Amino acid sequence: MTEHEGESGFVFKDKRKIDPETGEVRNAAEEGVDISAPSEGTAANADAAASDSEALIGMEIATLREDVQRIQAEYANYRKRVERDRSVARDNAIADVLTALLPVLDDMQRAREHNEFTGALKALGEAVEAVATRFGLETYGAADEPFDPAVHEALTHTTADDAGEHPVTVVSGVYQVGYRHAGRVLRPARVGVEDRAVGDPA
Repeated sequence: MTEHEGESGFVFKDKRKIDPETGEVRNAAEEGVDISAPSEGTAANADAAASDSEALIGMEIATLREDVQRIQAEYANYRKRVERDRSVARDNAIADVLTALLPVLDDMQRAREHNEFTGALKALGEAVEAVATRFGLETYGAADEPFDPAVHEALTHTTADDAGEHPVTVVSGVYQVGYRHAGRVLRPARVGVEDRAVGDPA
């Protein structure tokens, strides 16, 4: 950079990068310009920009972390829902097969009651019953248990002579056992019921 003093005493600084007389590029170091260190204002601006950049990056990281956590939670819920639906579908399929087997199990029970459950029929019947039990089939229905209309189907209803004013209704006899699977009633127990005095076993 060159300086020229005019007649009025003013100093003019030539900041042109190319020397108009020689056409050469002027060297900033030769002109007395310190390019090695930024000014205080420039350093402050750089620090502020770096701080803003760090804050912005921190916000973006926090947002991404929240997105990842939300996606993980949604995926976990999806997996639980799929597993639950798969389990329900499996239970329903098993229940359908077991329901189809109930008439066969009834026939075997009648054969047992008439002492006809012997030989090859006994071996085959026990194998079928074992498979049904392995897949969760349960039988229920017994005399003297409390009557529950949700699991029992009352075919007869009597009242004991000493039932009193506030009797309890119990199963007096079982005409056909009930079946259930995984807590679901496949067929209610067909029973006779009787109103009895509280505490009267029979």
